[in-house]
Amino acid sequence: MPAYEIITLSSAEELAQTAARKWLTYLRALNSATPYVVALSGGRIAGRFFSAAADGAGAFRQLLAPVHLFWSDERCVPPEDPESNFALARKLLLEPLEIPDSQIHRVRGEEEPEAAASHAAGELRGVAPSNAAGQPVLDLVFLGMGEDGHVASLFPGEPEATADDPAIYRPVLAVKPPPRRITMGYLTIAAARQVWVLASGAGKERALRDSLAPEGRTPLARVLKMRSQTTVFTDIPT
Repeated sequence: MPAYEIITLSSAEELAQTAARKWLTYLRALNSATPYVVALSGGRIAGRFFSAAADGAGAFRQLLAPVHLFWSDERCVPPEDPESNFALARKLLLEPLEIPDSQIHRVRGEEEPEAAASHAAGELRGVAPSNAAGQPVLDLVFLGMGEDGHVASLFPGEPEATADDPAIYRPVLAVKPPPRRITMGYLTIAAARQVWVLASGAGKERALRDSLAPEGRTPLARVLKMRSQTTVFTDIPT
């Protein structure tokens, strides 16, 4: 059975605050000389989390000094577009905490998808160590979860050969707008030291239940089965 920890909260706001406090606690214990590699996500709950983390860090911005920020997925839009996951993080986290550009590694959604995916993979390899399978090992990957159980831009219904692709980042055509996206692959997510799933919102009860079941077949279920431990923060009754 997949191994996971469920942290159940009463609201999206409590979820965001709890995850932010837990993350900042980890940051306080870091060796600032060693890069700490994180992949951020997009979505409404990510926005709440970014605001809570920025407020919680406050005057202690040095906590972010060793942190290198990547993204678990991005839409194929310019960085200033309202649909951009980077734009959301820039507004609510990066600019408020004045994180230097040298620590920010966005996916270039405005470029040709294959080239953007290759560039993002190269940047990640340049910062994160690799495991025996050649996958970069991030310290923490944040994921949201959609109504269909998708995570990052990994959607249900992909052929097994596609889902097993070892590419660090790859272009995808999503089933929801905007369709053209670039996503981190399953094997890269599975290789991370920690994965935190922020699952929030009405209409997702069935997807979360299916994802946590031993026979689950959603993209989140696939991630859980590939890992020895995953933490799920949720305001959804389980």
